[in-house]
Amino acid sequence: MADDRDNNANNIQDQGSGNGGDIIHDVLPVSGMYENWFLEYASYVILERAVPAIEDGLKPVQRRILHSMKEMDDGRFNKVANVIGQTMQYHPHGDASIGEAIVNIGQKDLLLETQGNWGDVRTGDSAAAPRYIEARLSKLALEIVFNPETTEWQISYDGRKNEPVTLPVKFPLLLAHGVEGIAVGLSTKILPHNFCELIEASILHLKNKKFTLYPDFATGGSIDVANYNEGLRGGKVRVRAKIEDLDKKTLVIRDIPFGTTTTSLIESIIKANDNGKIKIKKVIDNTAKDVEILIQLVPGVSSDITIDALYAFTECEISISPNACVIIDEKPHFISINEILRISTDKTVELLRQELEIKKNHLQEKLLFSSLEKIFIEKRIYRNIEECETWEAVLETIDKGLKPYKKQFYREITQDDLVRLTEIKIKRISKFDAFKADELMRNLGEELKEVEHNLAHLIEYAIAYFQNLLKKYGHGRERKTQIKTFETISATVVAAINAKLYVNKAEGFIGYGLKKDEYICDCSDIDDVIVFRKDGVCVIKKIGEKVFVGKDILYAGIFRKGDDRMVYNMAYLDAASGTVFVKRFQVLGVTRDKEYDLTKGSKGSKILYFSANPNGEAETVSITLAPTAKAKIKDFEFDFSELEIKARNVLGNILTKYPVKKIQFKAAGKSTLGGKEVYFDETVGRLNNDKKGKYIGNFEGEDKILVFYKEGTYELTTYELTNRYNTEELLHMEKFDPERLISAVYYDGSSKNYFAKRFKMETNTAAKKFGFISENADSKLVVISTEKNPIIQVDYAKGKFVSVPSEKISLNDFVEVKGWKAVGNKISTNKINKILLLEASEEGDIPSKKKPKDDQLGLF
Repeated sequence: MADDRDNNANNIQDQGSGNGGDIIHDVLPVSGMYENWFLEYASYVILERAVPAIEDGLKPVQRRILHSMKEMDDGRFNKVANVIGQTMQYHPHGDASIGEAIVNIGQKDLLLETQGNWGDVRTGDSAAAPRYIEARLSKLALEIVFNPETTEWQISYDGRKNEPVTLPVKFPLLLAHGVEGIAVGLSTKILPHNFCELIEASILHLKNKKFTLYPDFATGGSIDVANYNEGLRGGKVRVRAKIEDLDKKTLVIRDIPFGTTTTSLIESIIKANDNGKIKIKKVIDNTAKDVEILIQLVPGVSSDITIDALYAFTECEISISPNACVIIDEKPHFISINEILRISTDKTVELLRQELEIKKNHLQEKLLFSSLEKIFIEKRIYRNIEECETWEAVLETIDKGLKPYKKQFYREITQDDLVRLTEIKIKRISKFDAFKADELMRNLGEELKEVEHNLAHLIEYAIAYFQNLLKKYGHGRERKTQIKTFETISATVVAAINAKLYVNKAEGFIGYGLKKDEYICDCSDIDDVIVFRKDGVCVIKKIGEKVFVGKDILYAGIFRKGDDRMVYNMAYLDAASGTVFVKRFQVLGVTRDKEYDLTKGSKGSKILYFSANPNGEAETVSITLAPTAKAKIKDFEFDFSELEIKARNVLGNILTKYPVKKIQFKAAGKSTLGGKEVYFDETVGRLNNDKKGKYIGNFEGEDKILVFYKEGTYELTTYELTNRYNTEELLHMEKFDPERLISAVYYDGSSKNYFAKRFKMETNTAAKKFGFISENADSKLVVISTEKNPIIQVDYAKGKFVSVPSEKISLNDFVEVKGWKAVGNKISTNKINKILLLEASEEGDIPSKKKPKDDQLGLF
């Protein structure tokens, strides 16, 4: 390339005279230059800067840093500034990039032990200057990264030193660290994975078993990996912060999503509040050793809806798209993280084999020379060389003395071996101990057999190697990010009400800027509005300050896509036939800004009556025919409940073929849809109408849900789908029946005994928790049931001398119904191992335990 440029430069000829003659330049084509130079530049950036190698999972700068630190390693900490200087011998790109890479490695807390202020990935705080912070290689790094004997070397950029082509890493380091890089024409993004899980997956691969790998982040939080797709292009993960209710007025964030900081997350919350997407009072950052961000709520705002809004509009939930790209054989390849682990594990096995082969060779050489030394001394061959006059004669004499024993050696005896024998000092010969020599050779032989055994059983040896890594370094590296399934949050459902919808029906405008016109309802500025006009047209529009939708508006309201409870009742005149039709329909999904004709489509058709019913109500209307109508009965009624609910494009049923003067509302009707079928999906801790999870019941009106928690509390909640439930603490959930008895068994932390109690709910207050067991911190709810005759099985702990058999107890017979604050009856004085709730039984099926006397019943 350089020669081509020189040749092109030589083609430039300057011609002219000393008196100011014109300078003439030859024309140079740049297309070839650009094509070649750019390709070389792109290849350099891909291979030497941005994308890691599959062999060790490192970019060149990372590899050079680790190599430099190994050269400097003396067990003590080194100033990072010194490490940067040492690395610049190998990396020709300045100190800034090297320093940034060192901090990045140090913050991952895997290969480096650090001292000083190394910054904080959670808060975004940067590290102190390199002259103030120190680092050294960790024990793990020394064990898995370096081995000069298995390292391939190359000349450094200035030709003065050798540097590794790749380091002999015996661990899937690339997947543990993760990597992100942008090159020319491509990029790579591999998310970090859990140290222990990577080792376990490597073991499973060596056993020819399937394995799964999911990302794990030092910042914690939770992750939905449903679309991870093994880290390939096109996949994605959703990562959420951990948000909890501190109290009714405060939310607390304890973990943040990967790739965010407490600063950026707080800024996104403030921005969402300023834009009216959420309503909060204040954000307080108490982050120190652990993340703690407090969010104070505005009075009257639901914490459940606010949590959903935080996930929908802020960095409390982010989506990450992985893109696993690595260098294989000097070329970038897009492969899955599972394949990366397989390649890395197989590479580790090969490195272990090489190390064993090297060790075997060393042992064989030690054993060979020990044998030679013993023969040389015991057979007194050294005395035979005393009379030799030349060096050649000395070597020949030794070789002759060893000749009878050469068959026992694994290779031929070379001249170098003979020379080494001549270097043995007289002092060593005089103090030679044959017994110790035999013992040494025996130990070397046993060690050699062990190495040969490991070579013959290489996979088992590799599995043991990984198991040892897990045992030595796995403690404290457990998974931090919780794997969950996230529900899909509709932004329009959880957006804060930050606007008011107005309508000018005559002129055909809607919007939140028409404050002098008719008020419709409160709304959010991201809502959609559904509009019905007198000409029978329905249209969906994005809300705005002032939006034209067409004149003669009959109805305008907020549109919820997929709302199968909203039913529209309508009567319209078909202009072509003069017939009046009635129909009931739903609008579940439409294209925004597209006009839909709800009539037969005849020109001049119009709507005579219209109503929108949020819960599928069907009213009764009165119809008055025109005086000119030939019908005998000119006034009659119609009940919309007689019609089935159908699609919006249905023509409807004939109401009358006579001219109609007016149609008026007469009487309200009940819902024809019945109650809401509510289910609880334990994977996401949410209610739904999609038949996912456990069926809770059919809900109408003021019905409530009864929820019991392991801490010994209960609460009544509404059946709104925006409710959130902590599945880790939830013990039981059902539709609330005020007449149903509740049976409970709990452990009292104060007395260290188990108690049983039966009571009826005495409060109907929603959204408030009530504790019904003792308030000791160690107290816990063991069994809860609302069955008519609950049966429990009590398993007693086995003693040294007495073994009490398990027994079954009917709680109906064991304890009387008392108030919800009653302590209840002690189950037994014996030490209890376990209590289980059995299937409900009919009265009398189980031998009951005698009721205790009244003075044994304790009350608060």
